[in-house]
Amino acid sequence: MSSWIIYAIGFIAQALFSSRVFLQWIISEKHKKVLTPKLFWELSLLASVLLFIYGYLRHDFPIMLGQVITYFIYIRNIQLENQWKKFPKWLRVTLFVFPFVILIYGYNNNIMDRANLFNKENIPFVLMLLGVISQVLFTLRFVYQWIYSERRKESSLPMGFWVLSLAGSTLIFIYAIFRLDPVLLLGHSTGIIMYSRNIYLLKKYGT
Repeated sequence: MSSWIIYAIGFIAQALFSSRVFLQWIISEKHKKVLTPKLFWELSLLASVLLFIYGYLRHDFPIMLGQVITYFIYIRNIQLENQWKKFPKWLRVTLFVFPFVILIYGYNNNIMDRANLFNKENIPFVLMLLGVISQVLFTLRFVYQWIYSERRKESSLPMGFWVLSLAGSTLIFIYAIFRLDPVLLLGHSTGIIMYSRNIYLLKKYGT
């Protein structure tokens, strides 16, 4: 597949991720408190599908790792918002099995294997380690958000979520500079600004 198609998939995914945060940011600014619209989680799930494909096509393990972990947390938040059953049954089944189908297909067809993912010559081990750590930290924000929301029985984005978002996004931005990845650079440069703004809103106005 040509590189411009791969980058196009990545840019669309990042545009969706940015639009969800932008939407959440605008609504929060309007109400002077941090709010999470239902569309936030639906855009997150769609963007996650595309970014997972992008990471797969680029054989970029840190990207894939981050999406696999958060993918089902997006689905759970849609369930908490009572929106999941509104999706057609065929779509729900497809979304559930999608990550597993891609991984099984890749391994069984020798498109990717452990050596290909972890020992790429053009990605030094230290850079790969930075990418993995940054993605794990960035992913932990949704693990934290998931636990927080389950306890409250409603989908919420608390302060800890935004702090982890800012820290993880900053590290991914650094990773993207060394990796020369325009998709990650664009997505996380805007993300850093919006995460910082949400932290400011929470400190000033509370939840």
